[in-house]
This record gives sequence, structure tokens and C-alpha cells, in this order.
Amino acid sequence: MKTTTLLLALAFASTSAFAQSMPSGHPPMGSAKDGKGAPDAQLSQKGKVLSSIDAGQYTYIEVSQNKKTLWLAGTKVAVKKGDVIRFDDGMVMTNFESKTLKRTFPAVTFVSQVVVSKE
Repeated sequence: MKTTTLLLALAFASTSAFAQSMPSGHPPMGSAKDGKGAPDAQLSQKGKVLSSIDAGQYTYIEVSQNKKTLWLAGTKVAVKKGDVIRFDDGMVMTNFESKTLKRTFPAVTFVSQVVVSKE
């Protein structure tokens, strides 16, 4: 029992130390910051890039999806007009004001991950 407790304590301590060593704003481990590492199965949404704006550590992406236009925001990713991307469901925020861009979006979906598809 003491050995198990000690092993759990060591595992927790090393995990905490590793998490504390990550720089501020680092995306969660397992996310594809470069836009190339996630299995498509996890990313249920798909759309075509109309435009993108880099703002600090984030990228705002205007997407055409099912004949509708929507804005996404996520960690910085290299996309260009015409790319087909996959992304998660995210969380929609209405009347979102980006102080960096000095712009208010009627609706922005904040996503955890964006991947450029090979389609």
C-alpha cells in the first residue's frame, strides 16, 4: 500500500512539474498547433476557408459551411483561402469583441483544433 501511494505521489508530482514548465498560452497537450496532427474522426465539422486573420497567438478563420458563412477562432494555424479544414464543434460566442482586432463579430465559434484536410 505504501509503495502504491508513493508511486502515485511521484507520478502526480512529475505531471504537475511538467505542466508548470509549459509556457503561458501553450495549447493543451494532444492538440495540433500546426494543424496537421489530429485524426479527422475527432473533428466532426468541415468547411472551406474564405479568409483568415492572425491575431497574436490566435487565428480567426472565415469558413463556408453548408452554404452558410461562419467565423472560427483557435490557436494559430496556417490556412489559406480555398483550404478545406476540419474542426471540432467548439463553443459559440455571440457579439464577441476582439480587442486585438478592434472588431465585434456577431458570432464566433471558439474551437480547440483546426486541421487542414487533404481533400
